[in-house]
Amino acid sequence: MRGIKLGIYEKALVGLPDWAAFFAQVPDAGFSFVDLSIDETPERAARLDWDRATRRLVRDAAADAQVQIGGLCLSLHRSVMPGSADPEMRRRAADVYRKGIHLASDLGVGVVQVAGYYAYYEPADPGARQRYVDTLLDAVPHAAREGIVLGIENVDGNDIASVPDVMELVELADSPWVQCYPDVGNIAGHGGESAAELQAGEGHIVALHVKDVLPGQPRRVPFGTGIADFDSAFKELARQGWSGRVMLEMWHDDAPDSLASCRVARKFIEEKAAAAGLRIVEDRSRQ
Repeated sequence: MRGIKLGIYEKALVGLPDWAAFFAQVPDAGFSFVDLSIDETPERAARLDWDRATRRLVRDAAADAQVQIGGLCLSLHRSVMPGSADPEMRRRAADVYRKGIHLASDLGVGVVQVAGYYAYYEPADPGARQRYVDTLLDAVPHAAREGIVLGIENVDGNDIASVPDVMELVELADSPWVQCYPDVGNIAGHGGESAAELQAGEGHIVALHVKDVLPGQPRRVPFGTGIADFDSAFKELARQGWSGRVMLEMWHDDAPDSLASCRVARKFIEEKAAAAGLRIVEDRSRQ
């Protein structure tokens, strides 16, 4: 039967040093999976160099909590820029791809989310897009050999800003290992229409990010208080007969009520999805 699973971004949860306690928060908040982040902070960037013992520990801790690690978000590419004018920077960006793919494989993760930023911290450059594409395409054989899907996200910046933008790269790559990972909030932030953009990605949507946004404010907007059109998005997914993972993107910022906020957000998305006719699958026994 078709259905969707709901997951949560790790940054919505309390950052605990013990992985068993960290993963226990996921089912406690009512979610089936969690997406981990490889970002610009030294702590999370260092995950790319975890040794085998640490990778086994993290994978086993998730399994013991009956939690799936749904994906790895390679946000680190904001600062280690695939489209940089600096060849050494591009070499480092290629290394982030390679290490991220291998980490995903070792953790049993099927999807690496690719940020659609060309060269975030550099001045606008007409050659940045092609350099970004070249770095991405060089990573595809690594992904194929490891059986990892690279899911390109439409971002809040001015580079890959829409699902049609993503689909240009999917078609250019012409590989089953490069697919579309839409962000419904970012669609709204750019003034796009959820249904039309998700229709553009039909047949290539590997997973979905949901968050709420306001004009010029792409983060930390409580669900239901912004402009994201979840109704149209879920209706379009239902029309497609889409099944997959929907990840709620939130940030806890050390708030003491993080899990309570996650539960409220989950209920909001559950109601929106159910109203569109999408069935929520909570665990494997109910699939």
